[in-house]
Amino acid sequence: MTRQKITTKAGPAAIGPYSQAIVCGEMVFVSGQIPLDPATGAFVQGGIEAQTRQVMRNIGAILEAAGSSLDQVVKTTVYLADLNDFDEMNRTYGTFFTGDPPARATVQVAKLPRGASVEIDAISIKKS
Repeated sequence: MTRQKITTKAGPAAIGPYSQAIVCGEMVFVSGQIPLDPATGAFVQGGIEAQTRQVMRNIGAILEAAGSSLDQVVKTTVYLADLNDFDEMNRTYGTFFTGDPPARATVQVAKLPRGASVEIDAISIKKS
C-alpha cells in the first residue's frame, strides 16, 4: 500500500514535525487543524464560531488537495479548550456537512496549540 504526503498552500503550513495529511490507499488522514489563516499564518479573529469555520475550511482545502472532500469524511475528532463552547461549535461544524455527517468524538482538553479554542482532525476516503 502506498503512502503519500499531502502539502497545499490552500491550508496552513504545519507548525511542527507532521504532515498536513497522509494518503494511504484510499484513506486520507488529516492532521489536527487549528484556526490559522493559510494566507497569512495568523490566527483568525473571533470566537468559537469563527475559529470552527476556519478549521473546517482548512480541512476542506487539505482534503481537496488529497483528492477528497468534506462529503467523504468518515470520522472526526473535535478538541475543545472549553466544553461550554460545544453548542456554538456544533452549529457551525454542522453547516459543513450537507449529507450524512461523519462519526465524531468531542473532548475537552487542557490546552491547544497557540491558545486555540478548537482543533479538529479528520479521516476521509478519496473520491471514486
